[in-house]
Amino acid sequence: MTVFFQLAVSCVLALAVCAGAVGYFRTVRTIRPPIGVFNGADIFVMMGFVLALPYLYLALPGGVLPVVLAVAFAGGLSVGYQPVIGDARLRWALIAVLIAAVFGAHLAFGDTAAPYWIANSCVVGLVVVSATNLNVQGGMRLKNVAWFLLALAAYDAFFAWVVPLTEELSDAVQGYPFAPAAGLRIGEDLGAVLGMGDLLAYALFTTAAYKAYGKAGLRTGIVLVVLFGAVAPVAALHMVGAVTGHAVAVIPAQVFFGPAAFAGHLLLGRRGPERRMAELVLRRGRIAAPGAAAGPRRGLGGVAR
Repeated sequence: MTVFFQLAVSCVLALAVCAGAVGYFRTVRTIRPPIGVFNGADIFVMMGFVLALPYLYLALPGGVLPVVLAVAFAGGLSVGYQPVIGDARLRWALIAVLIAAVFGAHLAFGDTAAPYWIANSCVVGLVVVSATNLNVQGGMRLKNVAWFLLALAAYDAFFAWVVPLTEELSDAVQGYPFAPAAGLRIGEDLGAVLGMGDLLAYALFTTAAYKAYGKAGLRTGIVLVVLFGAVAPVAALHMVGAVTGHAVAVIPAQVFFGPAAFAGHLLLGRRGPERRMAELVLRRGRIAAPGAAAGPRRGLGGVAR
């Protein structure tokens, strides 16, 4: 029962953030920052940020950590959904409702109850969708994502099995609201939780693949996310437990997904060069940056209509 529950929750969450990120990509244009083109130096900086963030979390006093996470979630939502809800007062009011819902559910039901995890998962999912599009629409290409995920796989393996930083971070957020994770818990017996970083990895790869190679990239991304992002980690968790006779604390999902995503990038690369944002237009209109002139609506194929 537990394994099927975890498989179902993992697949639903992984596919939901991918669908949300691609849907946002197809219908909304973010305000692109003047960051130029992503390169190896950018990946190095991103990995440095990923390396430093867990230490920052662990250095914070327990009561301060949820406040920092709540502020980070609110900021991510405000920036990511500014093109969707232009009225700042309305946008912040809706964000306040979401943050209050998570906090209220935690107070009323606790951090092992389904209502809290549903509310927290909605906020985390929305943040992942916005962060994905800020990166992909901001210039991040599929090859950048693939190299980043390959490096992330090595990072996750090291800090899960050599230096137990991942487990320490998981313990640090226990009992507090605004966990950087999404999932579902029903009592003490049934539970399935995916880290926010894993969800971001799935959404980044799928959206970047769609931007680069259209429907072929989308299909590749979805297949890899389901097989290596959801099914493989859950199956490995239970197989290792069955073989060793001990419950396994951590199985890093990126150990499976990172190499698979890199292989998917190489496979898709045989189709030719990646498409860039300048080559793409929206199917259902366009939300232009402030000051931009409105142009004709175009389909993804580039035909004006």
